[in-house]
Amino acid sequence: MEPIAIPVASAPTPTPSMPPPPLSVVAQPNESAHAGPSLNDARLYINREISWLAFNERVLEEACDPLVPALERFKFLAIFSSNLDEFFMIRVAGLKQQLSGHVEETGPDAMSPSEQLTQIAARTHELVARQYRALTTEIVPIVEKAGVRILSREKLAEKDAFLSEYFQREVFPVLTPIAIDPGHPFPHLRNKSLNLAVRFGTQTAARLHYGVVPVPAVLPRLVELPDEKGKRSYALLEDIIARFVGQLFPGMAVEGCYPFRLTRNWDLSFDEEEAEDLLVTIEREIRRRDRGGAVRLEISSAADSSLADFLVRSLKLGASDVYKIPGPLAIPDLLPSLGRLEQKELHEEPFTPVIPPALAEADRDIFRILHERDVLLHHPYESFDTVVSFIETAAEDPNVLAIKQTLYRTGKDSPVIRALQRAAENGKQVTALIELKARMDEEANILWARALEQSGVHVVYGLIGYKTHCKVALVVRREAGGLRRYVHLGTGNYNPGTARTYTDLSLFTANEEFCADASAIFNLLTGYSKPVSWKKMLVAPMGMKQGILDLIERETQLATQHGKGRIIAKMNALADPEVIRALYRASQAGVQIDLVVRGVCGLKPGVPGVSERIRVTSIVDRFLEHHRIWFFEAGGKREVWLSSADWMARNFVRRVEIAFPVVDPAAKERIIDEILASSLADNVKARALQSDGTYVRVHPGTHGTGLVPVRSQERFMALARRVAVVAVETPGTSSMAPHEMFPSVAQRRERKKRNNKRL
Repeated sequence: MEPIAIPVASAPTPTPSMPPPPLSVVAQPNESAHAGPSLNDARLYINREISWLAFNERVLEEACDPLVPALERFKFLAIFSSNLDEFFMIRVAGLKQQLSGHVEETGPDAMSPSEQLTQIAARTHELVARQYRALTTEIVPIVEKAGVRILSREKLAEKDAFLSEYFQREVFPVLTPIAIDPGHPFPHLRNKSLNLAVRFGTQTAARLHYGVVPVPAVLPRLVELPDEKGKRSYALLEDIIARFVGQLFPGMAVEGCYPFRLTRNWDLSFDEEEAEDLLVTIEREIRRRDRGGAVRLEISSAADSSLADFLVRSLKLGASDVYKIPGPLAIPDLLPSLGRLEQKELHEEPFTPVIPPALAEADRDIFRILHERDVLLHHPYESFDTVVSFIETAAEDPNVLAIKQTLYRTGKDSPVIRALQRAAENGKQVTALIELKARMDEEANILWARALEQSGVHVVYGLIGYKTHCKVALVVRREAGGLRRYVHLGTGNYNPGTARTYTDLSLFTANEEFCADASAIFNLLTGYSKPVSWKKMLVAPMGMKQGILDLIERETQLATQHGKGRIIAKMNALADPEVIRALYRASQAGVQIDLVVRGVCGLKPGVPGVSERIRVTSIVDRFLEHHRIWFFEAGGKREVWLSSADWMARNFVRRVEIAFPVVDPAAKERIIDEILASSLADNVKARALQSDGTYVRVHPGTHGTGLVPVRSQERFMALARRVAVVAVETPGTSSMAPHEMFPSVAQRRERKKRNNKRL
């Protein structure tokens, strides 16, 4: 497979239909007119919430892409919905709180909370309409053609005998009908719960007009119906309940019954410094947060206006908070059932992560390998099982004395947690830093914390006022020469589930300076012991941001002096205004900058006089782009850093994060020549950010890419498969080092020469 050259950044090309508006920047008040444009001008920044909606639109575009298999498109619809849920529960809820509290906080873009809410509502209504058009007019017909159909409420009469019996046996005993009258006020409904709103006729008791039936989450959302001629038919649980809802309210005339769904403010709010026991405090707040105010109402578009108005009044919402849905609500709830369908044409070709041959051999000691070299893994293309095995091996190894690990999101039935429990039970000194404030994972982390403590693990919760987001595992082992430390550093969580769908990097090393920094991090987290200095790492909140600014400034100075400079940064989000201004200054000085930002990006590329040398792309594909990689030309030294942190204010000042350089030459070359080069060359799944904040799909030959179609994730899968084939077919490959499984050293030298000319 031919290597890919790293494209040089160039100003984005606006689409003819949407030219960027002219941006006239003015000098700062304390500067002369010839001193250059003001980098504080609000028009140079994209609002964070609007940029996030643009990201979710890119997710929706994958669901609308006819080249993507139907159930994969359905998966993207589900991701789009789940993203929106969290967006409303946290971001929209926060803006609404600012309004109700008369707080007019603005970011560098200067948009007020009310302006943001207005734009969010307009944009989201449009996106949801597109979502359901794709579902009903494109995806459902394809799935039906493959022999699977979801019957509409009107067609359920065909299965009346089966459904009646099923309702009586499986559903009726679980239901709780709630009538609403002056003696029974509107009930408190759980966040994201699916419910049926019932409207009664006038002949019913004079003061009884409405009722609510919660749809039980303990029952399957899709009910499979008796097989008919090789086809599979399903009914929605809420449609079955609606068909027989009269049995829940005997003697009452039901005139309408329609599903609705509620989203509430779901953010935690408490004072850590006042909490005597953080675990107990968060546990109490989790129970309380289900009382948060409503922020969004989704209701069937078939519902009459009087019923919708009643719900709006009862939930204290506004008209713009109501989303009328022309299809099934809560799309993610349908995914487990549909995802089990076996028709190959509905799915992407399956991919199994590979285990590097050098690490797969039963007699290959991971600690002996790390004596010889650093090991870099690219997930999910290379299996996360290696990371799990590292912890499991340490747990059973009699020479291991201590294990220390940070845990942010671990998933269900975590093998990492089980390994730490076994290690403690085996008499090792085990410390686990569990982040109780990991959003949406608070309850799971509380359970894990208690389970670990019961096994004898020393569990700590980090620094007051900060989330611990860094990914570090440290193993201390007694060897012939004395104690030796081994460390795993990652860009993603210790979660085998998400490791199959997130792109991340893992670095294993026995480098003493890295290990010393890892020990210092745990001493900081457990004992508030701050080191005098860090040997290799940048650590937030203690200097990471300044370190990034210094790296950008160094590149700026080199470009000023020598006319050359290069920065490539890959991350999930870019929103810190100081970092954005530093990138603008670097561009003005002549630094060529490529940013691969999956989600929120507050920087505007291609602005004359400000960001002409900056290109921003976003890749949305089968796997969630999650790794954070920074490349600096550094006057020919070519530095590469990996990190757990995005370039956002919260990561710099409210989280414990790390960034670390890649010092192993082969690992560094692999990141530059394989991962970054392929990401920048992607002209199939990449979108380019325009200076007006819109994104356009990159096509072969545009935005600095080549004429040959390149889908970066497909390329990474092909490389992984090639490694697996070589391992099976080539004698002697079992002893290959990880970096030798890819192009040869000679090939890398030649590639490096070519890339140096292009960079």
